[in-house]
Amino acid sequence: MIYIALGGMTGALARYGLSRLVQLSVNEIFPWGTLFVNLSGSLAIGVFFEFFDRAMIPSDLRSFIAIGFLGAYTTFSSYSLETINLLREGEIRLCLTNVLLNNILGLLLVVLGMYVAKLALKTF
Repeated sequence: MIYIALGGMTGALARYGLSRLVQLSVNEIFPWGTLFVNLSGSLAIGVFFEFFDRAMIPSDLRSFIAIGFLGAYTTFSSYSLETINLLREGEIRLCLTNVLLNNILGLLLVVLGMYVAKLALKTF
Protein backbone atom coordinates (compact mmCIF):
# COMPACT_ATOMS: atom_id res chain seq x y z
CA MET A 1 0.00 0.00 0.00
CA ILE A 2 2.82 2.41 0.74
CA TYR A 3 4.15 1.98 -2.81
CA ILE A 4 0.76 2.89 -4.25
CA ALA A 5 0.57 5.95 -1.99
CA LEU A 6 4.08 7.08 -2.94
CA GLY A 7 3.37 6.50 -6.62
CA GLY A 8 0.10 8.40 -6.32
CA MET A 9 1.78 11.35 -4.66
CA THR A 10 4.49 11.43 -7.31
CA GLY A 11 2.01 11.02 -10.16
CA ALA A 12 -0.27 13.76 -8.85
CA LEU A 13 2.64 16.19 -8.55
CA ALA A 14 3.86 15.29 -12.04
CA ARG A 15 0.35 15.73 -13.45
CA TYR A 16 -0.12 19.12 -11.81
CA GLY A 17 3.29 20.39 -12.86
CA LEU A 18 3.27 19.14 -16.45
CA SER A 19 -0.36 19.97 -17.08
CA ARG A 20 0.13 23.50 -15.79
CA LEU A 21 3.37 23.96 -17.73
CA VAL A 22 1.76 22.85 -20.99
CA GLN A 23 -1.41 24.89 -20.43
CA LEU A 24 0.51 28.07 -19.54
CA SER A 25 2.76 27.67 -22.58
CA VAL A 26 -0.18 27.62 -25.01
CA ASN A 27 -2.50 29.97 -23.07
CA GLU A 28 -5.69 28.84 -24.83
CA ILE A 29 -9.17 27.81 -23.73
CA PHE A 30 -8.63 24.25 -24.98
CA PRO A 31 -7.33 22.02 -22.13
CA TRP A 32 -4.00 21.07 -23.74
CA GLY A 33 -2.40 20.34 -20.36
CA THR A 34 -4.93 17.68 -19.44
CA LEU A 35 -4.77 16.21 -22.92
CA PHE A 36 -0.98 15.99 -22.65
CA VAL A 37 -0.98 14.11 -19.35
CA ASN A 38 -3.78 11.78 -20.42
CA LEU A 39 -2.10 10.90 -23.71
CA SER A 40 1.41 10.53 -22.27
CA GLY A 41 -0.06 8.42 -19.46
CA SER A 42 -1.83 6.23 -22.03
CA LEU A 43 1.42 5.69 -23.90
CA ALA A 44 3.24 4.92 -20.65
CA ILE A 45 0.69 2.34 -19.45
CA GLY A 46 0.96 0.56 -22.80
CA VAL A 47 4.74 0.38 -22.51
CA PHE A 48 4.72 -0.70 -18.89
CA PHE A 49 1.98 -3.28 -19.43
CA GLU A 50 4.15 -5.16 -21.91
CA PHE A 51 7.22 -4.92 -19.69
CA PHE A 52 5.23 -6.07 -16.67
CA ASP A 53 3.72 -8.91 -18.66
CA ARG A 54 7.07 -10.24 -19.90
CA ALA A 55 9.64 -9.21 -17.32
CA MET A 56 10.08 -10.23 -13.74
CA ILE A 57 9.08 -6.89 -12.23
CA PRO A 58 8.46 -6.94 -8.47
CA SER A 59 4.78 -6.44 -7.61
CA ASP A 60 5.61 -3.42 -5.43
CA LEU A 61 7.18 -1.66 -8.41
CA ARG A 62 4.21 -2.58 -10.61
CA SER A 63 1.85 -1.13 -8.01
CA PHE A 64 3.96 2.02 -7.66
CA ILE A 65 3.95 2.68 -11.42
CA ALA A 66 0.62 1.39 -12.74
CA ILE A 67 -1.77 1.97 -9.86
CA GLY A 68 -0.03 4.77 -7.97
CA PHE A 69 1.89 6.95 -10.39
CA LEU A 70 -0.10 6.49 -13.61
CA GLY A 71 -3.42 6.32 -11.76
CA ALA A 72 -2.78 9.74 -10.26
CA TYR A 73 -0.95 11.12 -13.31
CA THR A 74 -3.83 10.67 -15.74
CA THR A 75 -7.03 12.45 -14.90
CA PHE A 76 -10.44 11.42 -16.13
CA SER A 77 -12.27 13.73 -13.75
CA SER A 78 -10.44 16.86 -14.97
CA TYR A 79 -11.00 15.79 -18.57
CA SER A 80 -14.72 15.33 -17.88
CA LEU A 81 -15.13 18.69 -16.14
CA GLU A 82 -13.18 20.57 -18.81
CA THR A 83 -15.27 18.93 -21.52
CA ILE A 84 -18.52 19.94 -19.81
CA ASN A 85 -17.21 23.48 -19.28
CA LEU A 86 -16.39 23.78 -22.99
CA LEU A 87 -19.93 22.64 -23.77
CA ARG A 88 -21.44 25.13 -21.30
CA GLU A 89 -19.38 27.94 -22.82
CA GLY A 90 -20.78 27.12 -26.26
CA GLU A 91 -17.46 25.77 -27.54
CA ILE A 92 -19.07 22.78 -29.27
CA ARG A 93 -16.21 22.19 -31.71
CA LEU A 94 -13.59 22.30 -28.94
CA CYS A 95 -15.76 20.06 -26.75
CA LEU A 96 -16.01 17.40 -29.46
CA THR A 97 -12.32 17.76 -30.30
CA ASN A 98 -11.44 17.18 -26.65
CA VAL A 99 -13.60 14.05 -26.46
CA LEU A 100 -12.20 12.61 -29.69
CA LEU A 101 -8.56 13.41 -28.94
CA ASN A 102 -8.62 12.05 -25.39
CA ASN A 103 -10.48 8.87 -26.27
CA ILE A 104 -9.22 7.92 -29.72
CA LEU A 105 -5.62 9.06 -29.30
CA GLY A 106 -5.55 7.66 -25.77
CA LEU A 107 -6.50 4.19 -26.99
CA LEU A 108 -4.12 4.40 -29.95
CA LEU A 109 -1.25 5.43 -27.69
CA VAL A 110 -1.84 2.47 -25.36
CA VAL A 111 -1.54 0.19 -28.39
CA LEU A 112 1.52 2.09 -29.65
CA GLY A 113 3.16 1.81 -26.24
CA MET A 114 2.54 -1.93 -26.18
CA TYR A 115 3.97 -2.28 -29.69
CA VAL A 116 7.09 -0.24 -28.89
CA ALA A 117 7.67 -2.26 -25.73
CA LYS A 118 7.31 -5.54 -27.64
CA LEU A 119 9.91 -4.35 -30.14
CA ALA A 120 12.23 -3.26 -27.36
CA LEU A 121 11.87 -6.58 -25.56
CA LYS A 122 12.74 -8.50 -28.73
CA THR A 123 16.02 -6.60 -29.12
CA PHE A 124 17.19 -7.42 -25.59
